Amino acid sequence: MTMQPDALGARIGMWLFLFSELLLFGGLFLLYAVYLARYPADFAAGGQQLDALLGTGNTLLLITSSLTVALALSALQQGRRQLCQILLCATIFASLLFLTIKGVEWQAKFAHGIFPGGTELESLPVGQQIFFGLYFVTTGLHGLHVLVGAALLLWTLGLTHRGQVTAENSVMLENGALYWHLVDLIWIFIFPLYYLLL
Repeated sequence: MTMQPDALGARIGMWLFLFSELLLFGGLFLLYAVYLARYPADFAAGGQQLDALLGTGNTLLLITSSLTVALALSALQQGRRQLCQILLCATIFASLLFLTIKGVEWQAKFAHGIFPGGTELESLPVGQQIFFGLYFVTTGLHGLHVLVGAALLLWTLGLTHRGQVTAENSVMLENGALYWHLVDLIWIFIFPLYYLLL
């Protein structure tokens, strides 16, 4: 017997999940605002130590990947399965590039002793310690979401290849694309807060 997927339930469940994710990152952004008001000079000094060029590259990657995943969903709904798979591969590739760049950025900070518990970080003023603490928590949590999103899209790619996600049954890819847009949206807030506005 073939089970009919509960598409409406899956969509509502995904929106509720996305709302909980917004609350999570919203709390981190609120913490950032509170400590920024308390230590504006230290936050500015911390922000100047981040690489805006790498941040810009990652922003372009995520915006591009949001476009490719939207096009993948559109292609699937038009019955163009092969194009959908190519676009999903492009989205996953962009996510891996994003994580690689983020890894390079973190590695540079680690090499200078700037990481939680690092001697260099502990020698910095309290405001800068808080800035980098929030930076590692926020970007680390976001990176984890990118990894989960890439895994979800890879799984969806496999289901599409096997004909289990189709134009008539596209809710899996719809939810995957929604999740990916949320990952993109959160980065759109992280990027200016940490790299541009300080």
